[in-house]
Amino acid sequence: MKPTIMKPRVAFFGSPEFALPVLMAICDHFEVVLVVTQPDKPSGRGMKLGPPAVAAKASELGLKLSQPAKLKNNLEFAGVLRDSGAEVAVTCAYGKILPASLLEIPRYGFLNVHTSLLPKYRGAAPIQWAVINGETQTGVTVMQTDPGMDTGAILLQESLSISPLETALELAPRLSSLGASMIVSALTQLDSLTPMPQDNNFATHARMLEKEDARIDWNLDAKIIFDRYRGLAGWPGSYFVFRGKRTKVIKMQLGRRSGRAGQVLEFENVVTVAAKTGSLELETVQPEGKPKMNAVDWARGYQVRTETQLEMDAS
Repeated sequence: MKPTIMKPRVAFFGSPEFALPVLMAICDHFEVVLVVTQPDKPSGRGMKLGPPAVAAKASELGLKLSQPAKLKNNLEFAGVLRDSGAEVAVTCAYGKILPASLLEIPRYGFLNVHTSLLPKYRGAAPIQWAVINGETQTGVTVMQTDPGMDTGAILLQESLSISPLETALELAPRLSSLGASMIVSALTQLDSLTPMPQDNNFATHARMLEKEDARIDWNLDAKIIFDRYRGLAGWPGSYFVFRGKRTKVIKMQLGRRSGRAGQVLEFENVVTVAAKTGSLELETVQPEGKPKMNAVDWARGYQVRTETQLEMDAS
């Protein structure tokens, strides 16, 4: 017997560009009665106030939009959600914790599109930490949201391979696309899906990234440094300190040489720097306050020499 195909009215909670494919997939198949995003925030050099990507798209599509500054004890917003007539709510990279009182409003509760194979990588940065930790597989989980941090029952789950050279920036759109197709499947069979509780014994946490994570530690193995660079691509990025100033690494690859950790081994076609084991080949860098440049040009311009030691201690 085929599962009943449903057409529930949906409220969508999401904020950044990453969530747009999920929103658009829902719009293509269901009635979206409410879109909820974070408030407008200043951005760019002029720090002008601008809407999140999802808010801008909702306005463009003429969808009802709400941008509450807070959710906890916000009776006005609870009324907005209730009055929308949403039978189910979907969250994807919304960026705020949902109070238990809100979860009870839609008939089918809240579904979350989470970009990991739960219970692994619960938390704010699952894509980045999967790459940082050198995982070769990740995926998307559609889960029933509960008051915990990504602890709800699993409704659907699909895996996705991570390429050895793939950055978090490159992986994210693939996961977003997978999540978009999965949420459509989940919403069409709400009554027939079997929730599967997560096994907390296998849970890991993907904490929020911080600026301090960007500092390269040359005392680590080259593969670990390279995986961190891949995972931190976009924000906060990767940098090393030279003569007391930060130099961002825009592009690097694994090298084949070895030497004392933090030592510049050569700079002919690339700038090769030794790690604890192995080395990294720097291709493009950006010195503090300067434009991006070829790493070899940087080395020559800053009078780097073979056996120059990059700073090892935190600045």
